[in-house]
Amino acid sequence: MTNVRNMVLLGMMACALWAVVTAQGLLPGEVEGALLERLGLAEVPRLGKRDLENVVVPARVRNRYISLLHQHKDKERKRRALPSLAGILRGIPGNTDTTGEVLYSDPTRQRLVFEMKGLIPENSEVTMAELKIFQKGIHKADLPPRRHHRAVHNARISVYWVKILADGTNRTSLIDSRLVPILGSGWKAFDVTQAVHYWQATGDSRLDLEVWIEAERLGRYAADLAKLVRFTPQTPRGETPRKPELVIYSLNFGDYGGSGDCVGHRMKKQGSCCRQEHFISFRELTWTQYWIIEPPGYQAFHCVGGCKQPAWPFRSGERSCAVLESASLPIMYLVKKGDYTEVEVAEFPNMIVEKCGCVADNGAVM
Repeated sequence: MTNVRNMVLLGMMACALWAVVTAQGLLPGEVEGALLERLGLAEVPRLGKRDLENVVVPARVRNRYISLLHQHKDKERKRRALPSLAGILRGIPGNTDTTGEVLYSDPTRQRLVFEMKGLIPENSEVTMAELKIFQKGIHKADLPPRRHHRAVHNARISVYWVKILADGTNRTSLIDSRLVPILGSGWKAFDVTQAVHYWQATGDSRLDLEVWIEAERLGRYAADLAKLVRFTPQTPRGETPRKPELVIYSLNFGDYGGSGDCVGHRMKKQGSCCRQEHFISFRELTWTQYWIIEPPGYQAFHCVGGCKQPAWPFRSGERSCAVLESASLPIMYLVKKGDYTEVEVAEFPNMIVEKCGCVADNGAVM
């Protein structure tokens, strides 16, 4: 009876693992299949550049994506949580932060640029990046009369990564968004870790960000109040200009190499199973560039390396390096419905490799 129960348990474990451990990680071709299966589609929707240019993202859809994006960031922070974050996170040696320049500014937009060459140490991983911008205070007496309008206390501030295309045009990607008090002042920080990761994948020498200042809700009164919010490097005479700042925290692989991650040349020297960085760009894949609105790409990771094979009679199958745990990814995409398109948001499971390990042909983790 005990042997039968053990066999049943092993069978259940193998089935459970098979649902997760089926490959070394998603490659671009496999991503296509995963997306189509999740949406119940037989083929990629036939969308063109005009479909994307004419699209208007409804507020409810955008807010849904922002909510999922924040949940995704929270899960990532918890996964990477370490016993002493303050003792491990470090800024760039000799320069914990770098200042940027404001290329242009108007009541609703502000373009920021940061020179990034040589800022991130070699053999290290960016664990967190913050954009700090200074909000200039306003007096309550400067607010327009409310009259019969509902009270408005906040404005929505969104930060976008700007990708400069080969033809000179720009394409933006939402990175972070939150409400700030209209009457507030001082430094405001935004999580731009994903923007730095996107920038690393491009190989460009500079990072372009755009700050959007929008009304908390619909209506002219809310829009007029939002236009009063200013983020400015300008200061009174004699003071140091409050330029936008980019603070980057990184971990040195030599000191804090994550367990199970490929560190330096460890994989080449030892041939051991580990998790390798593998960035998938939706903007460069022909079948996603007009279909996927956000994100522009993501760090999918994949499993590489070999596994030691136990000697007979303990050998129960060929052992290989495969995915043990995976995470979901929020995606904003277009849906073709007859002669018009709609924007939808969904969370796609098993898109990001979280953990790699050695698995035998029969599904046993070893």
